[in-house]
Amino acid sequence: MQTELDEIQELILGTLSNCLRVEVSEALAAGAVPVLKEKLSHPSTAIRSKAAWVLLEISSHAEGKIAVCKEEVIPVLLSLLEDTQPEVQVSSTGVLMFALVTPQGRSSAMGAEAIPPLLTLVAEETSKARLNAIKTLTLLAEVPEGRQTLLDHRDTFQRCLDDPSEAVQRAAEIAITVIDWKPSCSRDLF
Repeated sequence: MQTELDEIQELILGTLSNCLRVEVSEALAAGAVPVLKEKLSHPSTAIRSKAAWVLLEISSHAEGKIAVCKEEVIPVLLSLLEDTQPEVQVSSTGVLMFALVTPQGRSSAMGAEAIPPLLTLVAEETSKARLNAIKTLTLLAEVPEGRQTLLDHRDTFQRCLDDPSEAVQRAAEIAITVIDWKPSCSRDLF
């Protein structure tokens, strides 16, 4: 992959994406995540997009989520949220959404200041990545400091309740519920 022409790399990434829908352990054992992380910075939009798509497939599996966190891919993915290509943004937010299911992913994202670029995507009404960004922020709202930060941006989610997409509306409802959640006082139990 590293020595191939860009056109060949695109074909390899496209094929790899299809193969990973079922099984990722061989790709992980072969060191796919570090190679894909490098491809996320490639000058070719097609290669960046396909690398993010392959990482999306990998991160949909439990061991893939762990590998994405271990290889410190999250900060690179966050930089791609500002990519000019919507496909790159969508796949990148998808990988983040899957990786942030893990405590390591949420911790890494908070350390990399993930909330501002994700809020930018949520605020853009035409963003194709809006749904994934809302779901990713909902995961960050499960972390106390994430919830505290997002309380100041509740109106951003409130505006999503009028989105033409029912999926975006539902995700915004869930996000608001998580952001507004207040832990009950344990002293009432004793």
